[in-house]
Amino acid sequence: MTALLASGRDADVYALDERRVLRRYRRGGDVAAEAVIMRYVSDHGYPVPRVYEAEGADLVMERLEGPTMLQALDEGALDLHSGATVLADLLERLHKVRVRSATDPGTRILHLDLHPENVVMTEGGPVVIDWRNSCEGPPELDVAATALLIATVAVVPGHEFAERAEDFLDTFLSCTRDNPLSQLEAAVHRRHADPNVTAEEKTHLHEAKLLVTTAARAHF
Repeated sequence: MTALLASGRDADVYALDERRVLRRYRRGGDVAAEAVIMRYVSDHGYPVPRVYEAEGADLVMERLEGPTMLQALDEGALDLHSGATVLADLLERLHKVRVRSATDPGTRILHLDLHPENVVMTEGGPVVIDWRNSCEGPPELDVAATALLIATVAVVPGHEFAERAEDFLDTFLSCTRDNPLSQLEAAVHRRHADPNVTAEEKTHLHEAKLLVTTAARAHF
């Protein structure tokens, strides 16, 4: 293990060499399920980092080169409309991947944490990272989860993207086909139960929910 490349809310990413990184969860856990779904969607053509090893709380993956979508938006390398369109397209592409075992035709693979900091803009195109929350369910829940994350940025003071988040949310929802309102309450409950969500973010969940509701009703 060498340099620390990045730290998230529950994991750290270290450079192992020029082509590999180690993602280690600070509170432990088992990355097996995360690795399985990453390999599965990769086999179906979805853009995720290649998984080399998965054991305990450690996930060894392909090292990606490029800024996150949020960094690209901040630096002006990506405009707001294009970023929101790319994010909506990534969700739609994911929801087209055939589910492994579900008998309900409405069940899809969900990421449930897809936002501009979890998309790396590589030379080969956007790549989606951080699959810890992934599962199977209705695609509307995935759209609601992303919309709620963006709305939270808009209503919680201090985030560098706060002033543009509401416009980003509106554009994102204008590009989606799945109405998030049927699953918005479920997305709120998931956020409230998430130990990685800060107390301040939780106090603004109702406000974020109202923002998503207003934006969604303008498009659905």
